[in-house]
Amino acid sequence: MEFTNVTATAKANIYFDGKVVSHGITLPDGSKKSFGLIYPGSYHFGTAAAERMEVIDGVCSVILDGEEGQAGYSSGEHFDVDGDSGFTITVAEGICQYICSYLD
Repeated sequence: MEFTNVTATAKANIYFDGKVVSHGITLPDGSKKSFGLIYPGSYHFGTAAAERMEVIDGVCSVILDGEEGQAGYSSGEHFDVDGDSGFTITVAEGICQYICSYLD
């Protein structure tokens, strides 16, 4: 996937001792996205705004806050997270790459 005519933030957002790394971009219409990679492990993220997480490579499983079951996602699939909520994402092996679109 490629984005053109964007403003990129060069400094990475680094979480969980470098096991999750993302970079942010702003599109010409003002919308924001981040993209990055997740190394094996299980990580919880809180959300301020609603988000759409698109898996572009690899495999992960996700439990949304307030839900009991987990769902699996692989390349080409996505999940949505409500604002003021959160999710736990687990990567069992390999690296999972993603694009996060902020919906609010």
